[in-house]
Amino acid sequence: MKKRLVGVLLASALLGAGAAPAVAAPAVAAAESGSGAKSKPVVVDFAGTVALSNCSGSVVRMPHSQPDDPALVMSNGHCLETGFPGAGEVIVDRPSTRTFTLLDAGGGAAGTLKASKIAYATMTDTDVSLYELTSTYAQIRSQYGIKALELNATHPVKNRSVKVVSGYWKKIYSCGVDGFAYRLKEGVWTWKDSVRYTSSDTCQTIGGTSGSPVIDTRTGKVVAVNNTSNEDGERCTLNNPCEVDRRGNVTVRHGARYAQQTYGIVRCVAHDSKIDLDRKGCKLPKP
Repeated sequence: MKKRLVGVLLASALLGAGAAPAVAAPAVAAAESGSGAKSKPVVVDFAGTVALSNCSGSVVRMPHSQPDDPALVMSNGHCLETGFPGAGEVIVDRPSTRTFTLLDAGGGAAGTLKASKIAYATMTDTDVSLYELTSTYAQIRSQYGIKALELNATHPVKNRSVKVVSGYWKKIYSCGVDGFAYRLKEGVWTWKDSVRYTSSDTCQTIGGTSGSPVIDTRTGKVVAVNNTSNEDGERCTLNNPCEVDRRGNVTVRHGARYAQQTYGIVRCVAHDSKIDLDRKGCKLPKP
């Protein structure tokens, strides 16, 4: 989990304002059809992403969301203003007045969005928070000309190119899906079926990128939420997650970076953006 943000900001201050990552240009990736022929490129930019006080996030919709549904902002469970949820803790419908800076395509501040509640949050099995806003999807689009990012309803694909879009840093990281960790353990928390990125110079996510949407460059849809990395090569400690396979074997990958898949959220969101943990197919942890 990227919780050394204070150190990152201090380092930026010591190095001067220019040390902070500059606003990245929108990333364009060639989409491919099933036949292998290239189709219209998918442009991945900052539109729909948000900056939190300590993390990144995005305005997200389900494939079945309606324009007049209250909009949802997705980030990490460990990015809550109230602190880390405990192991096994699930938060549902907790009042919140948190605000978010909505970004436009170029990474500029388009406006401020306000939460009415934490609709759902946990660090058990996954690391996610969903805030219900006081605005609907239609109101955000009408006022700011910005559409919500759509969550993909299917599992992320290995070897697929993805973009990690940080609203906090206004930086887009280019990564690849290296594979999936059966269990990812960090401190007292354990996450299931985590996405592991390929190692590359363009995928060096840092503190503040927690909660960033992970966007499949072929579909333009969100397939995961960025959340942690093994910083020091330690085994299963805070900021040093380890992978545990089905037989209980532990693997430590120093420098490896991870995200939590999000397709499982889709089945848990009902009409009016209500979180329904009893909905058919929903497997998110319950309180």
